[in-house]
Amino acid sequence: MTLHSIQLKNWAIEQLPGIPDDQQQQLRALNIITTLDLLKVTRSQAARLKLAQRLNSHVKHINKWTALAKLACIPSVGCQYCGLLLHAGISSPQQLALLPVAQLHAQLKRLQVKLMQRADLSPDTTQVSQWIAEAKQLCR
Repeated sequence: MTLHSIQLKNWAIEQLPGIPDDQQQQLRALNIITTLDLLKVTRSQAARLKLAQRLNSHVKHINKWTALAKLACIPSVGCQYCGLLLHAGISSPQQLALLPVAQLHAQLKRLQVKLMQRADLSPDTTQVSQWIAEAKQLCR
């Protein structure tokens, strides 16, 4: 069985959750239009600090956006679920790739119930399994 290589998904910066409108405009002014653009300019902690200074923002926000962008690059996660994963404590595809499906599914379901009081909004085990499989392929 041959596994197809996964293409990193690229999103418009405004689709990434948690970036205020004014900072989206500042990012666009710096020619950071997509999630892959953001990842290119935040490869190191020093680069993230520099971007935080340019945006007059705290580096913790840049670190959060970078983590969200990394997770959003996983095609089946995208911008729809990157925030949920980050909220659950998963901050990178490498970390996601190491998790057992059942454990992550249960953790996400608990989180959805806690946040939204609705278990039905939680991704199913098939989705979670696909996220982990794609994360493993990206981390090769």
